[in-house]
Amino acid sequence: MRQILILIVFSLFYTSTMAQNKQFTLDDLIPGGTTYKDMQPENRSFVFEKEKVVEKEVETAAETERTSIEGHNLFVDGKQITTDGSAAIVYGQAVHRDEYGCTKGLFWSPNTELLAFYRMDQSMVSPYPQVNITPKEKSQCYEAKDEKELNSRIATLEPDYYPMTGETSHKVTIGVYNTKTSELIYLQTGDPTNRYFTNIAWNPASTKIYVIELNRDVRDYKLNEYDAKTGQFIRTLLTEHNDKYVEPLNPIQFLPWQNDSFIIQSRRDGYNHIYLYTLSQEGPAQLKTQLTKGNWEVLSVQGFSKAMKSVIYTSNESHPLNQSLYSVTTEGKRTLLGNAEGWHEKIKISDSGKFIIDNYSTPTIPRSIDLINVKTGKARNLFTAEDKFQEGGYAMPQIKTGTIKAADGVTDLYYRMILPPDFDEKKKYPVVTYVYGGPHLHLIDARYKYSARGWDLYMAQLGYIMFSLDNRGAENRGANFEQATFHKLGLEEVKDQMEGVKFLKSLPYVDAERMGIHGWSYGGYMTTSLMTRFTETGDEPGTFKGKSPYKVGVAGGPVIDWHFYEVMYGERYMGTDKENPDGYEATTLLTKAKNLEGKLLIIYGYNDPICVPQHTLSFIRACINADKYPELFTYPGDGHNMSGKDRIHLHNIITNYFENHLK
Repeated sequence: MRQILILIVFSLFYTSTMAQNKQFTLDDLIPGGTTYKDMQPENRSFVFEKEKVVEKEVETAAETERTSIEGHNLFVDGKQITTDGSAAIVYGQAVHRDEYGCTKGLFWSPNTELLAFYRMDQSMVSPYPQVNITPKEKSQCYEAKDEKELNSRIATLEPDYYPMTGETSHKVTIGVYNTKTSELIYLQTGDPTNRYFTNIAWNPASTKIYVIELNRDVRDYKLNEYDAKTGQFIRTLLTEHNDKYVEPLNPIQFLPWQNDSFIIQSRRDGYNHIYLYTLSQEGPAQLKTQLTKGNWEVLSVQGFSKAMKSVIYTSNESHPLNQSLYSVTTEGKRTLLGNAEGWHEKIKISDSGKFIIDNYSTPTIPRSIDLINVKTGKARNLFTAEDKFQEGGYAMPQIKTGTIKAADGVTDLYYRMILPPDFDEKKKYPVVTYVYGGPHLHLIDARYKYSARGWDLYMAQLGYIMFSLDNRGAENRGANFEQATFHKLGLEEVKDQMEGVKFLKSLPYVDAERMGIHGWSYGGYMTTSLMTRFTETGDEPGTFKGKSPYKVGVAGGPVIDWHFYEVMYGERYMGTDKENPDGYEATTLLTKAKNLEGKLLIIYGYNDPICVPQHTLSFIRACINADKYPELFTYPGDGHNMSGKDRIHLHNIITNYFENHLK
């Protein structure tokens, strides 16, 4: 009997221990995995109906689309309104390579009678020769000469119109279609050569259109007003200048309770803030007040509270890692709405603006939904999702965050460190740094698990310490933080990442002889940079004295030379090679290939339209010339990123490379 009891107790203990030590799979953690959706936090759909909160199983379906693109031409309410559309003439889509706030190409007036749209002429742009190896899946870009060519099994060219830095760019104009009269006009913006037209907005009366217009060197912009009926230019409402670059990302928004006043977001004081303007009868708009101010950034404007006559916005005022929800009145009185901690997004505002449904996560809460009273700022919880990782009994890695000083010795940089589930500080562990490092993105914030990626958790489970550092140049820390890399992309970032290496080497449980690095896109550029910018003397442009600390690297979809990148992004940060020849010479990795010492795997989408294959292939050629031996893997048919099964395959490739060469 005693033996049976001991066996039962042991069995219960063993079962309980095993239940708390379940192992992740890549399918659990990577989008496209067969069990990925099962591991995502539960969600609930709450909506407002006459100021009451109602839970619905499915969001209300959106109204039927009134527009479509067929054969490259634009149709409105079933009627074709353009006739010259082609692969080179694009209608109704985002332009300027989705930069400067260009996220869509169609803009309905408030009364839904007028439609403003982009027309982009790319015919003068040099086409990049992408190849489709599955010819029966020919894209719209491909136009067969005859039926024989159409049915051929041979691979076909499907060019991307890709304006590289310093080369001829496309030309954009803005059309306005009147659904009542069928009249089509174009705004009289003048010659579109070397100009960008962004952030289109309407006035509440649907009679005026507002466009932010930039010159190609993007040091200046104008907010211009046009007559929606005639297309005639009326006036310039305001201008802005920056010695490095301006970067308008949001259209103006009119106050719902005051049709002659609008808000605009700007970094003119060094941080992104909200400014309130009033329209005059003629001439420029008048600045009424700066609504928000401080050494923090407004991250988004979510809408308005008509009841409180306030703007609802998110910012990182409470902490650089938070995205908290606030309101600000037109007199500048700010109120925190709900919980400051975490990352607040997907906000819904009631029609009156008295209440808000707030959807957010924190480092320990995967999802929480609150109802907030805008007047008081108080919140009532509607739903909190369980932590499927904890409740599922998985062996969870430990996640830490903190700060170190940048290479300038002054600026705080945030890092995230993920330790293996069975971490023992007396042991030595290999480290893999996951890096991005470029503008308009960050890796560490106060979302669930501090925004740790699924692959990071998986690698920690395999016994690696995973590390990430947001260096200078990343987003949400102000203009000086981002512009520290101006005209020298990849250099200051390397210096900051090396401060991260110093920090790692100071930890007794880090094995400094087993350090690896991985990143994608700009992170691929950083990965390759951190493995090739080190020489014995460090006296060549863009190199540093010493030896790369990384034994193994995996670079995905990398930039290699800014000559090969597109105009809008590349010239904003690097200028042209004519005005910044030293910068281009220092930042290219083609001349650094000869410095490669560790194991490097480069992976890219064979049809990448963003970091075109010319980057990777040119670097491989340079390595061949220098008698260096990186490894190469490509995904035919994939673009800049992999999805579905390809994404799981990709992360198996990356994991195996580190397992084979670092561990």
